[in-house]
Amino acid sequence: MKTINRLPITDGYKMPAEYEEHSCSLFLWPERRDIWRNGARPVQSAITKLITTVSKYEKVIVGVTSSQFMNAKKSLPENVQLFEVSYDDIWIRDTGPTFIKNGNNICGVDWTFNAWGGIAEGSYFPWNLDELLPQKVLEWFSADRYKSSLVVEGGAFHVDGEGTFIAIKECILNANRNPNLTLAKAEKVFSDYLGITKFIWLNKGLHLEENNGHIDNMCSFLKPGEVVMAWTNNKNDPQYEISKDAYEILSNATDSKGRKLVVHKLILPQALYITEDESSGIEYSQFAIPRLKGDRLPASYINFYFVNGGVIIPKFGCEEDKIAYQQFIKFFPSREIVQIDSREFLIGGGGIHCLVQQVPK
Repeated sequence: MKTINRLPITDGYKMPAEYEEHSCSLFLWPERRDIWRNGARPVQSAITKLITTVSKYEKVIVGVTSSQFMNAKKSLPENVQLFEVSYDDIWIRDTGPTFIKNGNNICGVDWTFNAWGGIAEGSYFPWNLDELLPQKVLEWFSADRYKSSLVVEGGAFHVDGEGTFIAIKECILNANRNPNLTLAKAEKVFSDYLGITKFIWLNKGLHLEENNGHIDNMCSFLKPGEVVMAWTNNKNDPQYEISKDAYEILSNATDSKGRKLVVHKLILPQALYITEDESSGIEYSQFAIPRLKGDRLPASYINFYFVNGGVIIPKFGCEEDKIAYQQFIKFFPSREIVQIDSREFLIGGGGIHCLVQQVPK
C-alpha cells in the first residue's frame, strides 16, 4: 500500500455502485460494553447471523481485535476469513475506506473521520483507532490509498456507478464536520475522489438520527435511474414533512444520463424506542453517548445491503416488516431477499448497511 498524492479522477478512478458485483464484504466484530448491551453478547449473536447470511453469497472478511479473536473464530462459519486489527467500534461503512475502481485496479479513499460530530457532538471518544482503520484495511488488501481531508462517512452518500451521487446537506455541510464547507466545495471533492458528474441533494435525513442525516437511512439507488426512499403516511410524525420534501426533490431530479428518476416510497417502521431492559444492559462510560430508555431508534428499511445475487434487509419485530419484505420482492424480482433481525444494531445507533463495506470485483 502506498499513498498517492494525486486526485483519483486524474488516474481514471470512480466509485462503482453497491449493486455491482463484489469481490467480498468487510465487517468488524463488536465488543464495546458502553455501546452494546449485556457485554456485547446479544449483538455478537445478531452480527453472526448477518455475517453467516452474507457469506452464502460472497466472500466475507471480518476484522477482530486480539482479545476477541478466538471468540469470533468460534462463533463464525469456517468460510469467513478473520484478520486481527484494532478499532474503536464496528461501523466499517463509515470508518473504513471507500473503494474505487479503474478497470481491474482497486484503490481506496481514506476520508477524515471524527466520530459523527467531534468531541462536542460525536458518538464516542477517542476515535484515533478508527482514523487509522482505512490505512490498515488497504494495507491488508495491498491497495493504494488516496487521502482526503474532508470529514465524511461512507454511509453519508450513495452513487449509481454512472456518475450520479445522492447525499443530504444536513450531514455533509454540518458545522460539526466541515465548518466552512460550501456545497460547491463539497461537490468538487466528490467529483475528484469518486468520479461524480451529477449531484442530487436532499435537505434532511431520518428524524433524530444521531449521524445527522446519513443517506443510507433515507434513500438508495435500486439501479441506474431508479431510487427508493423512506416514507411515512403519518402526518403527525415529524418524519412526514422530511420525507415529503425529499420526495419532491427526487421526483424532479435527473441523473448523470439525463434520465428523470423513478422514485419508489418504502414504508418506514412504526416509531421504535429503547426499552428499559435494553438501556440498563449498557455500561455507563464517559467515552460514549448514553443510550437511554425512551430514545427513538433510527429504524429504516432503507438500511439494506446488496450482495451478489441477493439483498439483505432489516427486520425490527413490528407489523411493517412483512409489508417491507413484499415491497423488496417487487423491487428485485431477480434477486433473493433475506430479512435479518436488526434491533440489536439499532441500539448501537445503526443498521445492516452501516456494518458492512463492499469491495468491488
